[in-house]
Amino acid sequence: MITSETLSARRAGPRQWLGLAVLALPTILIALDLTVLYMALPHLGADLGASNTQMLWITDIYGFMVAGLLITMGTLGDRIGRRRLLLIGATAFGAASVLAAYSASAEMLIVTRALLGIAGATLMPSTLSLIGTMFKEPKQRGLAIGIWGMSFSLGTAIGPAVGGAMLENFWWGSVFLLGVPIMVILLVAGPMLLPEYHDPHAGRLDLVSVVLSLGAILPVVYGVKEIAKDQALTAVPSLAVVGGAVVGWLFVRRQNTLADPLLDLRMFRRRSFSGAVIGLLMAAITMSAIMLFFTQYLQLVEGMSPLRAGLWFLPMAGAFVVTSVVAPLLARRLRPAYVITGGLVIAVVGLGLLTQLEAESGVVLLVVGATVFASGIVPLLALGTDMVVSAAPPEKTGSAAATSETGSELGLAMGIATLGTAGTSIYSSQLADTIPAAVPGPAADIARDSFANAFAVAGELPSALGTELITTAREAFTTGFNVIAASSAVLLSAVAVLVVAVLRHVRPLGREADPSDQQHQQH
Repeated sequence: MITSETLSARRAGPRQWLGLAVLALPTILIALDLTVLYMALPHLGADLGASNTQMLWITDIYGFMVAGLLITMGTLGDRIGRRRLLLIGATAFGAASVLAAYSASAEMLIVTRALLGIAGATLMPSTLSLIGTMFKEPKQRGLAIGIWGMSFSLGTAIGPAVGGAMLENFWWGSVFLLGVPIMVILLVAGPMLLPEYHDPHAGRLDLVSVVLSLGAILPVVYGVKEIAKDQALTAVPSLAVVGGAVVGWLFVRRQNTLADPLLDLRMFRRRSFSGAVIGLLMAAITMSAIMLFFTQYLQLVEGMSPLRAGLWFLPMAGAFVVTSVVAPLLARRLRPAYVITGGLVIAVVGLGLLTQLEAESGVVLLVVGATVFASGIVPLLALGTDMVVSAAPPEKTGSAAATSETGSELGLAMGIATLGTAGTSIYSSQLADTIPAAVPGPAADIARDSFANAFAVAGELPSALGTELITTAREAFTTGFNVIAASSAVLLSAVAVLVVAVLRHVRPLGREADPSDQQHQQH
């Protein structure tokens, strides 16, 4: 029985909360480092003379490396020490940031982005698993993980605004230098404020499992992204997905035979763990597609500069901050499944507003709908992550955190590949029916490929015809956005049903589970 004296002894003090503030810095940076690049791409592409293929690799290689190495790095942190791995990763991230900022060619930037991804893979599971070590009391841990999740969401939301502001005043490389002072702070304060933890009984890292995990995750992420780009099941990406799935099967078989596996699959037997991981995957799918179309609407439909477009992300950032703190507090009184489901209902309302968006609607309806959506999705992100961490034994927290983050990375890729592709297909189909007859055939084909291409083509046409093309392209793009929002609403409604069915037995934060609840945690 857990007594009040026991809970009091487990409560975190000022040092742990200061340590959380230190952990929030790299978390914000990792998210910001991805979205901030979107604003810099046109500038660095022109400066470095990057081809379209190189631009794609500059964008994607970071996410590929993060996704492929999260499980390995999470387990490595459990073995060698989570704080040690965090500080090693911080050093590497700072050095790679400088190299990226001063890259002299597209090839060099691709390599440095890959190094940033490798370093980033050490940071995410280390920060989350250290929170599990520092905050033992369930209520405090729930709030701490909510703040951690808020940090990641905040970095994602403010990235465009920060990137726009940097690009208004400095060169494109400045967006990478943001990471250097943050890493310096982490390296100075980390040893003083963060505890060390490693599994004293951990075995050797199984290198075959490491190779198999990379062989499973990287081809799938690559294939999904390429299918999204081509909008078709072409041979190479399809084979990559199938090959990754086969290697994944081999990975699972090996984990079940090892005494000390790279990924302990027994964690998935707990319904709170597996249900939360699936929920986080689904949330990432919807978020990636909505954020992509939100950004394009501001810059292409509304014609905003990077800075102005970035500033319109700030209402969402505010929603992330507020809801990330409120959700864990509500979960102290209500079962987390009901808090998550209530949030998903709110998210669906926001998506419903986005289905009403038109080319002439302006930004108010767009921002209100997106902010309501963001407010509703955060409880799933915050409380789902807490379920993943709390369901794992202390020595496996790093591996559990990495599993959660890997699911989210796969969800981000799948969101673009599925919902993003659907929205783009709707755009292409509608534009094919409405494009002005006077637009030459080759130009029409280019315009149908993407909304951005339509703008490029319009600039080469006579003024009146170009304006007519942009008008029809805006309407086609908005229709695609409506379809994305509606599809996301259906998906989140299904997630809400799943959450209630699978996670309703998880008790409010800080309340001791009774035996019946313990039985429901197992499949």
